[in-house]
Amino acid sequence: MSAGIPRVVVFTRPTEYENLLERHGTYQQARFFLATRQQSIEPMRAEHELCKSAMVRVDQAIPLKWRRTRVLRRDLDRFLFAPDDIVVAVGQDGLVANLAKYLDGQPVIGINPDGGRNDGILCPHDATHADVLLDAVHVGKCDIESRTMVEAATDDGQRLLALNEIFVGQRGHQSARYRIAWRRSRERQSSSGLIVTTGTGSTGWARSVRRQRDTNVTLPAPCEQRLAFFVREAFPSVATGADVTDGEIVTGEAIEITSEMNEGGVIFGDGIESDRIAFHYGMRLSIAIAGVRLNLVAESDRAGRRSRRVRSRKRRDKRRRAGPGLPERDRLATELPVARSLTGSSGQYKPHR
Repeated sequence: MSAGIPRVVVFTRPTEYENLLERHGTYQQARFFLATRQQSIEPMRAEHELCKSAMVRVDQAIPLKWRRTRVLRRDLDRFLFAPDDIVVAVGQDGLVANLAKYLDGQPVIGINPDGGRNDGILCPHDATHADVLLDAVHVGKCDIESRTMVEAATDDGQRLLALNEIFVGQRGHQSARYRIAWRRSRERQSSSGLIVTTGTGSTGWARSVRRQRDTNVTLPAPCEQRLAFFVREAFPSVATGADVTDGEIVTGEAIEITSEMNEGGVIFGDGIESDRIAFHYGMRLSIAIAGVRLNLVAESDRAGRRSRRVRSRKRRDKRRRAGPGLPERDRLATELPVARSLTGSSGQYKPHR
């Protein structure tokens, strides 16, 4: 990281509770709306409180001299990241996937505010470790997972990055028609579209697609320089085939797709259809391993141990600065080790002889 004062970018999105209040205007109206449908607002409220508590802990963990800013998901496409930013994503794993395509090597710390609801694959850290994680990233003493990303590039210069997968197909429920070229295989296809997945995406959409078919293609690991592709429901006919339906893409390779869709053809990544590329008839698309990677701060047992050491050191420093006028509780805490050394197992004082 840079030797200067770092900037921490805290990234999050509104909770379901906040979205509900925005829709209905007041807490009472939202509660009434759900109650008339035999539902309760309290679970959403509890989830909201956990998220806000995590945000407070993260804010408190950022040193006072450091710069800081907060970005919501709806503003992400208008935000400019600096090369030396430290990014903290607070929320579900999907937030990191939303972030990835806007970054260029900046480290990402994923904070999971609710371990009972979120898997914590991309956001594995507890908010109580935020201070230690920020310090470790700043001094360059943290474990980084360099996760593979996938890139789609069209012949007219448009480019799309994704952390999980790229989808190519029809916007509606019609068949996607295209020509596919992979290694030495060429085929015209009519299908429900195809996905090209990374190792990070192998725990999501690609996993469910892979389970439904008999194939020798294995899903890649998150940091592995390999992609896998799967064609969904390819339809064999006199004009279309169904032989090139899955495979892998390694470094230096690409899968080539030529659109035969006059309307409705799309390319999008990580399930965000709003950020799509129109894929009109005759356009050519190349999908390969991206040149950039996501630098995710990995989960480590050292974070918890170091966090306890840091807090213990801070307490000692606080008592040392306080001097002789320590509060009674802190004075007893400092004298406790001495008292224990003069007592036996029963806790009674034993005088020296």
